[in-house]
Amino acid sequence: MIALIQRVSCASVTVDGDLVGQIASGLLVLLGVEQQDNAQKAQRLAQRVLGYRVFSDQDGKMNLNLQQSGGSLLVVSQFTLVADTQKGMRPSFSRGAAPAEAQQWYHCFVEQCRQQGVHTETGKFAADMQVALVNDGPVTFWLQV
Repeated sequence: MIALIQRVSCASVTVDGDLVGQIASGLLVLLGVEQQDNAQKAQRLAQRVLGYRVFSDQDGKMNLNLQQSGGSLLVVSQFTLVADTQKGMRPSFSRGAAPAEAQQWYHCFVEQCRQQGVHTETGKFAADMQVALVNDGPVTFWLQV
């Protein structure tokens, strides 16, 4: 399971012209689900995302995590994160989980975050989404379990 996290001032997701998820300050998480992912990996990645210290403390150092900063989470499914791009001119998605399985672990990840008391918004799984964000920093990290 892969999470590309971006510290944002604001972020939103629109599907067919309708706003489906929106946050102010917090993290935008682009989430990719691989074939061997499971509930344990979803839980571990949620812990890492929520605990990762990417927000500035009073001295301007990245020492605070999402919960300490009081931020929110916007989670968007992104199957292209699991692409194999090592050869050729077209990505292979053979490492990606089947859609039903990916959706199950995507929702498991979201629920793990909500259970920790973090305000969590989402996109719409498998939809054609338009994601808007203001990357704060910019600060972007790749987390994988």
